[in-house]
Formats: sequence, C-alpha cells, structure tokens
Amino acid sequence: MNNEILSVGGLRKEYPAFTLRDLSFSIPPGRITGFIGRNGAGKSTTLKCLMNFVHPDAGEVRFFGKSFAEDEQGVKQRTGFVTGAFEYYQKTKLRTITGVTRSFFPGWDEDAYRRYLAWFSLDENKTPAQLSQGMRVKYAVALALSHRAELLLLDEPTSGLDPVSRDELTGLFLELRDAGTTILFSTHVTADLEKCADDILYIRRGELLTHESLDRFLRRWRMVSLTEEQYAAGLGAGLTGFTRVRNGWRALSPADAPLPAGLRPETAGLDEIMVCLEKEE
Repeated sequence: MNNEILSVGGLRKEYPAFTLRDLSFSIPPGRITGFIGRNGAGKSTTLKCLMNFVHPDAGEVRFFGKSFAEDEQGVKQRTGFVTGAFEYYQKTKLRTITGVTRSFFPGWDEDAYRRYLAWFSLDENKTPAQLSQGMRVKYAVALALSHRAELLLLDEPTSGLDPVSRDELTGLFLELRDAGTTILFSTHVTADLEKCADDILYIRRGELLTHESLDRFLRRWRMVSLTEEQYAAGLGAGLTGFTRVRNGWRALSPADAPLPAGLRPETAGLDEIMVCLEKEE
C-alpha cells in the first residue's frame, strides 16, 4: 500500500440523475491503466474528483501517500492532468500560454518541452483557435510532460487524433512507463488500450465493475458465433450480450464455461467484451 502512486477509497459524487458510487481502487507505480466505460458511466467525473475540480461528497483520495488537501501544491507539481475537451484562450499564442504555465512549475524541463514541440509538430506562434482538436490535445500533453510529472491523469487524450498520431502517443506512453511514469487515462478507443495498457479500470453506471490486468481480463472471456438456426434453437442459453452480425449472432461467454455441441469459442477483443457486458441488465 505504501508504494501506491494513487489510492482512492469510497469516492462518491451525487447528481440529480447520476451517482458515482463508492469507488475504491489504487494505482501502483510504473504502470499504464486504461479507464473504460461507456459515455455517462462516470469516468470524467472520477478524474475531476481526483484533482478536486469537482468536490466529491464522500471518500478519500491520496497521491504519493498524502491527501490532496495535505499537499495540494506538491500533488500538482508531481501530477499532469490533460483533458481532450480542455479549452485555452483561443486567441492567445501558444508561447504565451506556455510562459504562464512554466512559471507555476519549478521543475519545468525546457529541453523536454522543445522536444515535444518538435515531435508533435507544434508551432508556438499559432493560437489554439488555429489548431485542430487533435493538435490541442498534443499541446496539452506536451505541457503536462514538460514539468516532469510522475503521474499523468488523462481524460480522452487520443480524442480527435488521427490513427498515426494516436500510434505516436501510445508509443510515447510506453516510453514514459519504461522510464517510471505512472499513467491513468480514459478512452473509448479500445485499440489504444490493447497497444499500451497494463491494467484496466472498468466503470459501469457509476460503479466499479473490475480493476485488473488487461491480459487477465481478456483471458476471462470468449466470443461465440451462432448461425440464425443455432440462435433460434436456443443454443445461446447462458451467453450474454447478443449482437446481430451479417451471418447470425455473436455473444460473450466466460472462458471456462462449457459450450453446447457445435459452438466454438473465439478470441474476444476488448471492444467486443465491453459491448456485450454493457448489454447486461
């Protein structure tokens, strides 16, 4: 417990139409954790509660062994937070925004910042209004990385990025992890997680469904294909999350569950598993 970078206990936030229910989890150092769940599941609310942008109704959040209230400045120095929806002053040049940001971080690494600018092909003379959404995300990531953050909290960091840029960013995440940086990031692009995540944190309807290694989660499930005739004959009893496909149906099965004769298990991808689990009542 003492070496956990981030520890969350009983986190709760109530809104009129939604409740984040008593989330508890911990993030060990030097790992990449993908935070998944459908729209409205509570991912963004959780991340904002962690950084106290949204005040939780209950629960405790500890960074590097201390609560946010105990060491807010220290936490902010050691943590980078990026959201794909973050908006800067639209008509202010990037170099000016960087200058203001730099002043808040004694550990700012100007050489690293210049490397990220070049890597992401960012022009400091442009304004956010002149950048695509994807380029704005790259700029926010560059700022977060340039003050030597030990923990990165990223809310949809690959939002708006093209496939090549997403591949570059997930590659960067792996390099950072290998250098000791801990990363927690939410995303709907499950292919990105399959490239770089060590663990997944899966939230559904405001509750934690699972927190485990990605490999273990994938091993627990198998997909099963059924023809129309097999489906009509009831051979899918015990399967879950039926999805209509061109030649019949596909559904999810626990990897260790026996299947009726004629049905064969197939490897399940993270995207398919999520779709099927979200169809459960």
